[in-house]
Amino acid sequence: MTKPLRAAVVGVGYLGRFHAQKYAQLSGLNLVAVVDADRDRAQAVASEFQGCKPLTDVTDLFNEVDLVSVVVPTQLHFSTAKPFLERGIHVLLEKPMTVTVEEAKELNAIAQSTGAILQIGHLERFNPALMAVTGQSISPLFIESHRLAPYKPRGADVNVVLDLMIHDVDIILNMVGLDIARISASGAKILSETIDIANARLEFANGCVANVTSSRVSHKTERKMRIFAHQSYLTIDFQERRFGLHRRGERELYPGIPEIVSEETSFESADALLTEIQAFVAAVRGEGPVIVSGLDGQRALETAIRITELVHQGPTSLDQPLDRSL
Repeated sequence: MTKPLRAAVVGVGYLGRFHAQKYAQLSGLNLVAVVDADRDRAQAVASEFQGCKPLTDVTDLFNEVDLVSVVVPTQLHFSTAKPFLERGIHVLLEKPMTVTVEEAKELNAIAQSTGAILQIGHLERFNPALMAVTGQSISPLFIESHRLAPYKPRGADVNVVLDLMIHDVDIILNMVGLDIARISASGAKILSETIDIANARLEFANGCVANVTSSRVSHKTERKMRIFAHQSYLTIDFQERRFGLHRRGERELYPGIPEIVSEETSFESADALLTEIQAFVAAVRGEGPVIVSGLDGQRALETAIRITELVHQGPTSLDQPLDRSL
């Protein structure tokens, strides 16, 4: 019988507590501990799970776990994940991956040298509507995305590009699969001391263009993407979990006006975080690929940082392709 994997969660605030709950649901895995600088919080979360120890120091975990979720503030991602990866302990690291690209490159190099799995928590990749698109053979010509949300101080430790837009940047980079040739961007501070609304135009080496808008000062929540290809386009509503395929039909409704054939699929309520953690555990067991790799996280971070820099500079463009090396 296979020995159960030992898991822990580092940082059990709002999101980290959910990570702990998902690990506790999985068979063949034991949630052995949760770690938080706030001892009372660690004790409160640990008390929800049988056999789970509350800790305040990650060094107490090094000989006790096979894998961890790191769900601490972004500024602590690098320093928290590094010692685990150095010891060959597998890490699911929340997004954005790190503060700097240099930190991301170092974590990827360490994971490669020790053989540890490093998965980045780009949760939207596990939305069932997007997963349906993943199975489609498409060559995007133009992509448009809107990600809007009301202001929440809980996510304001980073700007809107690193908080919200990075989800769509990651999806688009993975979908197009080519280097970015040019970026232009603009944005503004509205309610916080950093960027709260931003728009970026990403031009890829093959001519595909992505127009990406994110805001955290909206009265409504919207997470939509449209992908246009030759004689067809796809629509994804991440919030409502709907996927649509619209393509040119074989006949004309009127001279010069083609028929548009549409197929739409709705998905029942799904637990994307559970799916993400199941995929991470499967990768650790060698039963599946790493869906969102450390290199994916690095590319999304690098692009988000370049967008942020351009917003601060004012409306401008960047002609050089991004460095996609480790």
